[in-house]
Amino acid sequence: MMEENGRFQLEMSITDSITTCLSPPVYDMVCRLGFDTKESCDINSLVSQHGEICWKILAECICYTDSGENVDYLKSVSLLGPVCEAVHTHIYSLTKAQFEVRYTFWCQWTNFPELFPEIFVALKSLQPEAIPLSLMKLTSCLERALGNVFLLIGKECPFLLRDLLVSKELAEVFGQSVMNILRVFIGSPHGLNLRNILWHGFVSPKEIPPKYCSMLVFLTAGLGQLLKSYLQQTNFALVHRPFVTFTNLKDLIIFPDINDEVLSVVEELIKKSTFVLKIMIPFWEAIVMKFRSHRYADCIILLLTQLETGLRKIFTEVNKCPKRFLTAESTAFYTTFDEMLAKQLNDVEINHLPFFLGESAMEFLWDFLNHQEGPRVRDHLSHGEVNLNDFPKEVTNQLLAFSIVLLFRFVGEDVLSVSMENVSIRILISCANRYCSQFHPVSQLKKKILHCEKSIKIWPQLPLVPEEQIPEATRLESSSEVNDCDNLIIKISSELQYYMLQSDHNFNNLLDYPPTENWSLLLHELCSRHIRTLYCPRSVLEVLAILQKISVHCHLVSDQIIATTEVRYKQWVQKTLRSRQRQNYLRMLNSIKLLSSVLQLLLLLITMELVSIHIVNEKNACEYQQYLK
Repeated sequence: MMEENGRFQLEMSITDSITTCLSPPVYDMVCRLGFDTKESCDINSLVSQHGEICWKILAECICYTDSGENVDYLKSVSLLGPVCEAVHTHIYSLTKAQFEVRYTFWCQWTNFPELFPEIFVALKSLQPEAIPLSLMKLTSCLERALGNVFLLIGKECPFLLRDLLVSKELAEVFGQSVMNILRVFIGSPHGLNLRNILWHGFVSPKEIPPKYCSMLVFLTAGLGQLLKSYLQQTNFALVHRPFVTFTNLKDLIIFPDINDEVLSVVEELIKKSTFVLKIMIPFWEAIVMKFRSHRYADCIILLLTQLETGLRKIFTEVNKCPKRFLTAESTAFYTTFDEMLAKQLNDVEINHLPFFLGESAMEFLWDFLNHQEGPRVRDHLSHGEVNLNDFPKEVTNQLLAFSIVLLFRFVGEDVLSVSMENVSIRILISCANRYCSQFHPVSQLKKKILHCEKSIKIWPQLPLVPEEQIPEATRLESSSEVNDCDNLIIKISSELQYYMLQSDHNFNNLLDYPPTENWSLLLHELCSRHIRTLYCPRSVLEVLAILQKISVHCHLVSDQIIATTEVRYKQWVQKTLRSRQRQNYLRMLNSIKLLSSVLQLLLLLITMELVSIHIVNEKNACEYQQYLK
C-alpha cells in the first residue's frame, strides 16, 4: 500500500471548498423541495386517537404523471413536505415512554424493535452523525423486514430494494398506493432515494432533514398495522430469516487490535489527511468515538460510507473524471465501490485506481467487499442481514486499521515522519503492505488443499487390526492390485519431478515413493507461492472451480476413511461385524496406504495446476476445452 518513502501523495484537483457531494438536482430534491409548500398539516388527520395511521391522507399526496401510471416524484416530495413536518413535530413532542407505547409496538414486525427508541433519542440529539446513522440502520432494517413479508407469498426475494418495492407480492400485502409512498422516500432513483445516497457516502452530516427520518419511522409503524391485519385475514405467520454470521474470523485478522494510542493519532490525522473531505470530518470523529465506546456496528457503517467517499475522490482524480464525484442523476449510475474496484471504466478505458492504490490495497478491498467467500460487510450491513447488536469487533478493527493506513497516504512528509515514530502505526503500515488475498478462489483452493492434507495425516494414527490377524489369502488378494497402482504412482511421480518448477528450495528426491514428509514440504512450498489474483479472467476462474471441486471430494474421501475405520475397528474389537463386513474391512485396511498415496498425489497435481493457473490464458478456445476435459 505504501512505498518505502512512506506513501503516495496525490495532488487533488478536487478542493476542500466542496460543500456538498450531492449534485444540484439531487440536492434540491433532498434539501429544498420538501420545504416549498408552506401549507400546514394537522397531525390528527394522519393518525387517529387509537394510533391508527391514515394511509388514505398520505396517498392523496402522491401525484402521478399524465398517463396516470407513474409517480411524479417531484410533485409528490413537495406535497409530502408539510406531512413530514407535522409527523416530525408530533414525534419530537413525545416523551420516550409515549413514543414506545405508540410506535415501538407496531415496529416489532421488523425483528429489531429496540432500534426505534434509539432513533427517537437520535432525533433529539445534537450529534451531527445521529440522523444519517439512524436512517442507514432504519433503511437496512426495513429492507430486511419487507423481504420477510415478500416471502409470505413469493419464493425468491429480490436482492435490490428498488426491485422489492415494485414487486406484486408486497403490493398484495400492503396495497399499491402504500408502496408508491415508500418509493418516494427510499425505493426509486427518481425520488429522495435516501437509502442509496446515505449508504454510498454522498451525504454530509446534517444534510438530511430530520423530518424524513421521523417520517420513515411513522411509515414503518403504519406498515406494521397493515401487516397485522393481513396476517389475521390470511392466517399466515411471518417468519424472520436468520441473520448472517461472520465465519472464519481468524482469516480476517491481519491487523493487530487498535489501541487508544492509535485512536488518538487518528483524531489528529483526519484533520490533516486529504483523503478526508472537510465536510465529512464529523463523520470521522464519530467513527473514532463509536469504536471507543464499543459500538462496532455503528462504527463500521459510518466507516464504509467514508471509505467510499474518499476512494471516490481518488478515483475521479486519477481517472480524470471529476464530474463523477457527485451523485449521478436518476438517468445515470452513481460511482460506487463496484465501479471503483473494477478493472475498466468501460469497454475501452482502463480504471487507474488499482494501479494507484497498489495490489495489496485492492486485494484487501476485494476481500472485504466483493469476494463471495469473504465477509462482504457492506452488502450484509446495507441489506439488513446482520445482527447489529452482536457485530464482531474483529471485522470493524480490520477495516478501521486499513482505513488508517489509507489516511496516511495523503498527509505531508512532516506528519508522516512524526507518526512513523509510533511503533503501533509502523506495525499497521507493515501489515497493510504485506496483505495478500484471503478470500479469492486461489486463496480458498490453497486452504482446501492444506486442510485435506491435514486430514490425510491423521490416517497413520487410526486404530488398525494387527497384520497377523489378517488372513493371508486377503493379503495376497490385494497385493497384485497394490503393486500395479504403486507402479503407476511411481511413474507419475517421476514425470512430476522432471517438470518440477524452479524454486529456492532443494527438491532433490522430494518425490521419492512411498510418500514421505518431503511430499508435505513440497505441497506447503508450492502453496506458499504468490499467485496473482486481481482480475482473473473467466477461464482461470472456471479452472479454479473445477480444482476446488476435486479437492473437496478428496477431503470428503479422507474424512469418510477416518470415520469408517474408527467405526469398523470398534466393531471388530466387539466382534459385531458380519462376515461380508469383515472381508470388506480387511480389504480396506490393505488399501489405506495405497489410497493415502493416491490422495497425496492428487493434491500435488492440483497444486501444480494452481501455481501455473495463468497459463490457461495462453490456450486457444479448442485447447482450453480440451484442457477442461
